[in-house]
Amino acid sequence: MSEIWPGRAYPLGATFDGAGTNFSLFSEIAERVELCLFGRDGRETRHELVEVDAHCWHAYLPGVGPGQQYGFRVHGPWAPAAGHRCNPHKLLLDPYAKAVTGTVDWDEACFSHRFDDPARPNVEDSAPHVPKSVVVNPFFHWGNDHTPGTPLEDTIIYEVHVKGFTQKMPGIPDELRGTYAGLAHPVAIQHLRRLGITAVELLPTHQFIHDHWLVEKGLTNYWGYNSIGYLAPHNGYAAWGDEGGQVQEFRHMVKSMHDAGIEVILDVVYN
Repeated sequence: MSEIWPGRAYPLGATFDGAGTNFSLFSEIAERVELCLFGRDGRETRHELVEVDAHCWHAYLPGVGPGQQYGFRVHGPWAPAAGHRCNPHKLLLDPYAKAVTGTVDWDEACFSHRFDDPARPNVEDSAPHVPKSVVVNPFFHWGNDHTPGTPLEDTIIYEVHVKGFTQKMPGIPDELRGTYAGLAHPVAIQHLRRLGITAVELLPTHQFIHDHWLVEKGLTNYWGYNSIGYLAPHNGYAAWGDEGGQVQEFRHMVKSMHDAGIEVILDVVYN
């Protein structure tokens, strides 16, 4: 059992400080909250969060660092008519997660209710079927990075789909096609500069999922308009791995764009 300290309520999410990680989750209706840590073999270790301030359940775990997969289980009222669906059999993604690994497979265990009786809770464990949150390394060598600050009247924006833009662009290495690193590649940046582009507006790069009906048809959510993690770069566009590497890769992409005098705008869609 890992050592556990009280920690603090702010900031929300998982925050690594170089020696350990603080975890904080907001829930106004929770009666109990468990922090669940997962090993690379899928083994789960649960820690009950007993410290609560302003509805934020929190703890600090020394020695827990970047790459650690985690989630939460919330105990509380099951009252669907009132909008309350607390179900500790369901592993919850941290809404403040900065990285996500894996995806959802749409097994019935993913749902809080039973298919044959929506009023009853589903007691199957969802953990093997859903993505996990990941503790990330907050440190990155930004150097003298700063936004180019191009005046609005001089701005030329290119709307870019990370995967679509880099998938078949000549000169980008095969292993970087469809990724943030591919967009940061000199070939991609030189192409944008030749066009006179001063800013790229990235179509959704937040963590998103592929809708159930699309998966059933063997299709994917190409455009990314189904975000589940607004603070996490989508792991499907990562060449550096999905256990935190996608965050460093995204930062590298932004810095590379800035170094070339190109601003980066994120398309955020709340649906």
